[in-house]
Amino acid sequence: MDTPSDYPLSLLLLLLSLLPLLTFFLFHRRRHSSSRRHPPGPPGWPIFGNLFQLGDMPHRTIANLSNTYGPVVRLQLGAINTVAILSAKTAAEFFKSHDHNFADRTIIQTMRVHNYDKSSLALAPYGPHWRLMRRLLTVDMLVAKRINDTAPVRRRCVNDMVSWVAKEAEKVKGGEGVHVARFVFLMSFNLFGNLLLSRDMFDPESETGSELFEAMMGLLEWTGHPNVADVFPWLGWVDPQGLQRRMKRDMGKAIEIASRYVNERLEIQHGDDGGFSPKKDFLDVLIDFQSGGTEEARNISDKDLNVFILEMFMAGSETTSSTIEWALTELLCNRDCLRKVKSELNGVVGTARELEESDIENLPYLQAVVKETLRLHPPIPLLVPRRAIQDTHFMGYYIPKDTQVFVNVWAIGRDPHAWKDPLTFNPERFISSESESKLDYKGQHYEFIPFGAGRRMCAGVPLAHRVLNLVLGSLLHRFDWELDSRVTPSTMDMRDKLGITMRKLEPLLAVPKFVPPS
Repeated sequence: MDTPSDYPLSLLLLLLSLLPLLTFFLFHRRRHSSSRRHPPGPPGWPIFGNLFQLGDMPHRTIANLSNTYGPVVRLQLGAINTVAILSAKTAAEFFKSHDHNFADRTIIQTMRVHNYDKSSLALAPYGPHWRLMRRLLTVDMLVAKRINDTAPVRRRCVNDMVSWVAKEAEKVKGGEGVHVARFVFLMSFNLFGNLLLSRDMFDPESETGSELFEAMMGLLEWTGHPNVADVFPWLGWVDPQGLQRRMKRDMGKAIEIASRYVNERLEIQHGDDGGFSPKKDFLDVLIDFQSGGTEEARNISDKDLNVFILEMFMAGSETTSSTIEWALTELLCNRDCLRKVKSELNGVVGTARELEESDIENLPYLQAVVKETLRLHPPIPLLVPRRAIQDTHFMGYYIPKDTQVFVNVWAIGRDPHAWKDPLTFNPERFISSESESKLDYKGQHYEFIPFGAGRRMCAGVPLAHRVLNLVLGSLLHRFDWELDSRVTPSTMDMRDKLGITMRKLEPLLAVPKFVPPS
């Protein structure tokens, strides 16, 4: 795979040549708004602002700014005016009173390729098309009955994953761990392949992936790269790192493949054999809605269907695998918690059968482990950035139109005013604590919003709840786990890195011992 160059010399020379013009522009804008009361924030460099102060883990750097500047912090990231929300109290005010004013998204350059952002549910402008797509997802697809009907699909995909891990464990030498997150990711890709298209997308045993899998790997790679054109938008046409060019190639391929799947399904539905299964996958739901003949249906284009398919793969696979990796990491570093959750699984499920989704509600400690993992390691620590659709006064500060807003849920999950012992991994807080035990991640408790809140929170929470608990529970139920022999809890590298999601900087290697049914 191609590797883009980072900040080449030609880019630096270009910025230097534009320095006089940029300095005049920034000075004029600052003088124009000097009478307004803006949020406090750290001083920055000319032109670049605070860009180089964020480091490799910006969610941590920004969180630390609250100690000096408070829970609402202003940053200048190149040409992009930015505000960060850093506490549970300010998040509550933001979502309760100002959600509509910040209902648009900041769109990175790679997501503008092929106008992907216009069709994307996560990124589309706030308006009628976005409302239609969200209603289609929440009312027609991710309703309880349809999720229940697809439970056997998820169970089969998880069974496959357990088999892959067991076979991999037989290959490695004693004391060497396996890369658990890789198997979870491949399982997730197959899972969404079956929910959307009724087919597996990858076979780990033969290392063969579908065309769509290969194209999606490119999309994930280029989207996760820092792009200088995102903070200096006028450089978008230059594409100094080649990210848009690579994204255009892989996005075009992915859209073409998704379109092929849609056309194949249409041929089956319109065929004369009458043998098409009455059990519908998500693609059938989309096609049925589009062909419904209503005015709303006519607003759903073929391009919208293709992008919807790609978005489900990108959102579901990355978030699932990163969360499970962090959950296992925390449990292996906190053995008492690991013993408790395995004891609960053995007591409720036993060893003679597999964990089913219907068991989840009877496994409060397993659910607490998932919640505690999401509190400390939210998959998207700054959420998908919001954008002000108009000038707004928030918490006594003036926020101009088009300001980018980071809601730092990583910082909020560690807010000492909202959580007792916030840095400690303690699943019991969601069971025994009088206040914290009532918290969930459905967007109404603003100290715990790993999936966001308000109009634009993640619509897939009901499905994510099932998948995360089923996958983690199955791995714990069918395997006894130990750390790789070269690592101990005290030497475990807990640093993270940002891409599409927040992953471990050093992937977890863990040793599984298969526990067969008895």
